[in-house]
Amino acid sequence: MRIKLAVLLLILLSGCDQPAPVGKGFAGLGTAASSFTPVVPGRLFSFPADHGPHDGFRIEWWYVTANLKDAQGREFGVQWTLFRSALQAGPPAAGWASQVIWLGHAAVTSATAHHAAERYARGGVAQAGVALAPFNAWIDDWHFSSQGRDALADLQLSARDKHFSYNLRLTSTRPLVLQGDQGFSQKSEQGQASYYYSQPFFQASGELEIDGTRYQVSGPAWLDREWSSQPLTASQTGWDWFSLHLDSGEQVMLYRMRQKEGEPYLTGTWIDAQGHTQALHASEISLAPEGTAKVAGRTMPVSWSIRIPGKQLDIRLRALNPNAWMDLRIPYWEGPVRLSGSHAGQGYLEMTGY
Repeated sequence: MRIKLAVLLLILLSGCDQPAPVGKGFAGLGTAASSFTPVVPGRLFSFPADHGPHDGFRIEWWYVTANLKDAQGREFGVQWTLFRSALQAGPPAAGWASQVIWLGHAAVTSATAHHAAERYARGGVAQAGVALAPFNAWIDDWHFSSQGRDALADLQLSARDKHFSYNLRLTSTRPLVLQGDQGFSQKSEQGQASYYYSQPFFQASGELEIDGTRYQVSGPAWLDREWSSQPLTASQTGWDWFSLHLDSGEQVMLYRMRQKEGEPYLTGTWIDAQGHTQALHASEISLAPEGTAKVAGRTMPVSWSIRIPGKQLDIRLRALNPNAWMDLRIPYWEGPVRLSGSHAGQGYLEMTGY
């Protein structure tokens, strides 16, 4: 899904030139944003332009996860996210007058450890941003940048903090995937939505360091790109998002938007090994938590069952590390998961609002 934690950008409003809007929905993401560009069906995506920022929209993110192993089979997860938030509609002003805020998140997870870090930047002063030709998304010394002419075919991903660092090469020859209805990704029955595309076919390799020990690692990686102006309703309290790499070569994206009352809004995408997509509707998906763990004083569903009968999928997910708690300014759970059942594989799970 990756309505992701653009929510986390909204917390920056309270520290800037104008007060935060009254919160509606989860962390204010249900607040009306009529002065910003609306998300409507029928958009024609244009690449490489859509890899860059979209000034008319309120929130946007570039998000990467990777499921990695070393030569001994030890498992790791990596997350890298850059969020862009506009404090007012219209083109951003130059220099310190810019009304754009940037936020970066990076994390590393193993079976026994989890570390997360965040970075903040004001727009307009070259501390953070996204550029094209060549593609480069950065905040401070964290980078997601192209190594060739094709913006998303060969990239370098890097971040570091006190307890971890990573430097990975991501490559893919597969097509990008438009999520939802040709990139129009609906989040509620009331029509809230984002524009959303992915590159789920990255292969990652490189070096990872965690708690002073270095590992040479490789494995599949997933990029999500989304932008919106009001992606939630006032009654939606959080979400559970899944990106799954099946050993068969197929990929699955699912999310459910939890509500104060009634059933969650549930949808997803089935991606075959060639990159062709099929939208998955709630009636075609069975998604339910199966086991919980106490994490940071909260009860978190860290194992799940997923059934998609039309695809003969009947699997169980469990967290590599149940304590993958992102203890940041607004905390949430995010980490790698293992798959078993009708299909083997691996993936990532994000849970907010618990």
